Amino acid sequence: MQGSCVRMSELSEEMVAELLSLKKRNLIKNPHGAEQFEGWEITKNGGCQWRVEELPGDCGKEFPDKTVQSYFATSFALCLKKQVLDLRAEGYSEELLDTVQPKITVQDWYAGRLDCGCIYQLCVSLLNESQETVQEFKPDPVSLEPENSDCSWSQVTHTFEGYGPGVRFVSFEHGGQDSKYWKGWFGVRVTNSSVEVQP
Repeated sequence: MQGSCVRMSELSEEMVAELLSLKKRNLIKNPHGAEQFEGWEITKNGGCQWRVEELPGDCGKEFPDKTVQSYFATSFALCLKKQVLDLRAEGYSEELLDTVQPKITVQDWYAGRLDCGCIYQLCVSLLNESQETVQEFKPDPVSLEPENSDCSWSQVTHTFEGYGPGVRFVSFEHGGQDSKYWKGWFGVRVTNSSVEVQP
């Protein structure tokens, strides 16, 4: 098989699935702050600004995956950060994206503190060549209050499918703030974000 000389229409479903399996990985760079904010664009940096903390952190809970050692902490005014992933640069051809339209699964993890309430928000968009929105996943903001939650880590996940031809980028933006406007880093915590193209 001559790789780039072979069209998607000439490959069986099994061969396409195998190709996608070989490429499958988390496209988010630096998902839990091991490299501080490398790979992230800070779009809102309110309050005392974003910072990276070690798990479990003050008044926090351990993360389910013990290999995750850190998280991003927000402050008393809105903190948001974003990555825009170029699917072609990640090895997914326009033909593959337009004809196969592989499922794209996004996941994020968030948690509050035991001593202060907070708000979490997420917006993930599939974008076309002009970076206009084709499909969007934007759940309602989540309010976490210590009296109604044990502040364990929660996961949110969504899979895009049947999105039509033209998708070239994925925009992933998340963050939040605390709900009591306390000076410091009492807002929502986020970590282990992922975007994966599924076989």
